[in-house]
Amino acid sequence: MTNNLVSGIIPPQPPIEPQTDVHVLKSRLEWGEPAFTILDVRDRQTYNEGHIMGAMPMPIDELAERAVPSLAKSRDIYVYGTNDEESAQSAQVLRSAGFEHVSQLKGGLAAWKAIGGPTEGIVESRTPAGADDYNVVSRLKNHVETQQKEV
Repeated sequence: MTNNLVSGIIPPQPPIEPQTDVHVLKSRLEWGEPAFTILDVRDRQTYNEGHIMGAMPMPIDELAERAVPSLAKSRDIYVYGTNDEESAQSAQVLRSAGFEHVSQLKGGLAAWKAIGGPTEGIVESRTPAGADDYNVVSRLKNHVETQQKEV
């Protein structure tokens, strides 16, 4: 008997496309699929303000130098920048450096946020409540806990 209980249940992933829709990436994250990396190629200050949760900062001007020693050439890499042109340019830089599975995330952070993808960063922590904050049961429970603390 094999140790891998999921072999045969979870189909192998097809190779990633040169461009990826944010919905595809979000579903991979939600399924908890391992072995992919999200790279944010915007400048560090912009990255710190807000980025896709789990994305690694690798500014485009130092992308090849930083990616080559730290990422496997066969890893699935999703890349996004300030706009689709920068994302496409970054994907090309990575492919030229020998990375085999690179995909430009279409629409970048704005598209990701539009579908409710998880984000993190200074500005993101101040953004309006997520959908789960509108769950009445959770809000009532939080209200009760708050009331108990103040007593």
